[in-house]
Amino acid sequence: MTNFVESDIGRYIESGEINVRPIGVVRKVDQLGRIVLPKSLRKKFSMNEGDPIEIVVTGEQIILEKYKPRCSFCNSQENVHDFKDKHICVGCLAELKQYSK
Repeated sequence: MTNFVESDIGRYIESGEINVRPIGVVRKVDQLGRIVLPKSLRKKFSMNEGDPIEIVVTGEQIILEKYKPRCSFCNSQENVHDFKDKHICVGCLAELKQYSK
């Protein structure tokens, strides 16, 4: 699946470029606001206990995604590395190197 900037997700869903469909599973939210994801989904998406999940809200929809860090400068999720508690992609790192010369 292609990675999208948060503000673009709703547009892709509405245009049909992302296939969103119910899977026939309904869960209730408990007193602490938790839900249980079905084991079949956790297995399909390689989600394990303790894995970070990102919550994205677009319009009236809540989307859960496996967390993948974004570059602090350009918001890209491709080739992102940690540097002093910040996330930076290879492209932005190359640009920053030009300024240090």
